Amino acid sequence: MANTPSAKKAARKIARRTATNKARRSRVRTYLRQVEEAIASGDQSAAAEAFKVAQPEIMRAASKGVMHANTASRKVSRLNARIKALGA
Repeated sequence: MANTPSAKKAARKIARRTATNKARRSRVRTYLRQVEEAIASGDQSAAAEAFKVAQPEIMRAASKGVMHANTASRKVSRLNARIKALGA
């Protein structure tokens, strides 16, 4: 356990930040799951709508440091490609 006041404060900050990041990560996973389900159903318009809502959330997570920027870009790119493939 932390002994010094500064270490105690750091522990509180870490706990707060962890909770925030956990919530953000959970929210991103929820939006990703919604897009995945729409793709699985084969409905391109529903998938495009779900993607339109999910993309800003994914990029926000990247900007906040919850996930790496390249990971976010890769996920967005691959989802978009899969949605386009539904129409073909």
